[in-house]
Amino acid sequence: MAEDPPLLDVAGLDATGERVYVHVLMHGRSSAAEVAAQFDLAEEATLRQLEGLRQLGLVTRLEGRRPQYSAVDPRFALRAVLDRLSDQAMRIREAIPMLVEYFDAASPSESGSHQAVVLTDPDTVAAWYARLQHQATREFLSFDRPPYVSASFDPFEAEVLARGVDWRAIYTLASFDEGSTWDEVEGLAEQGEQARITDELPVKLAIVDGEIALISLTLEPGRVDALITHAPPLVEALRELFEFHWSRAVPLPDARAQVGDAGTEGRLLPGAQVRQASVEERSILALMAVGMKDEAIARQLGMSPRTLRRRSQELLAELGAGNRFQAGVEAARRGWI
Repeated sequence: MAEDPPLLDVAGLDATGERVYVHVLMHGRSSAAEVAAQFDLAEEATLRQLEGLRQLGLVTRLEGRRPQYSAVDPRFALRAVLDRLSDQAMRIREAIPMLVEYFDAASPSESGSHQAVVLTDPDTVAAWYARLQHQATREFLSFDRPPYVSASFDPFEAEVLARGVDWRAIYTLASFDEGSTWDEVEGLAEQGEQARITDELPVKLAIVDGEIALISLTLEPGRVDALITHAPPLVEALRELFEFHWSRAVPLPDARAQVGDAGTEGRLLPGAQVRQASVEERSILALMAVGMKDEAIARQLGMSPRTLRRRSQELLAELGAGNRFQAGVEAARRGWI
């Protein structure tokens, strides 16, 4: 292939960059030293080539003393590149099937028809996370917490935000010790990310378009076990988990103001409540919490069902709750019931 005209020149790759990319595709992952030895290149020049591939979203960099680079599935990475191109885009599209063959030959076998796939290889987990970012069309929800597999802030999120995807992320205080920085998170917020901060999260999580989720199965340093699931009940349950923690997390500006110069060793407190619930609101919430139907609550409180439904919706919105159970939990946390 090295003797043929470059296939990916329209994506910004010269002949050397393309050879480096195909090498990473065929070997699963490679270090700069390995690539340099393969093509008789200086290591510094090789790093520039690999970082150029990373900027295009074709590979992801893995954490480590001597970082290695892992290919992102070209079915998704190259299609994201195509969206940025115009006149010569068809040349890349014609190259995808051949490059996919290289990728599939070096990747663990996975069945796209399975509702759940367990991942135990760090390269595969990192590549799946990058793939999900490329795949998002409407919504991306994430729990960001250590330990990390891929380098923080691969340059994919900015492109996803530019497509108008609704991106909400919850960070832990530990995120700012081991991965993220306040300035990086605030930079993403300026591009459209909605960020909140909390003390602790139970898992690492990414949910895309309410249809597919990536969730960690262990938080033990040095181990990478994760689950990819398409199962609607499980994805919905994980989305409920996200909304539960989102309603309790502190918005980014308030969180940074709380932390201030004291670092990230303290605890974040929810924003101060501006008011107490009224007697009527307490009654509605208490009756909802025990499972009473709207009509029965309306009769009990002497109001019309229409008024009761309006007041219930207003309370759910103020509490940041998607359903009655969440409303009851949040109301109890605030001391309203």
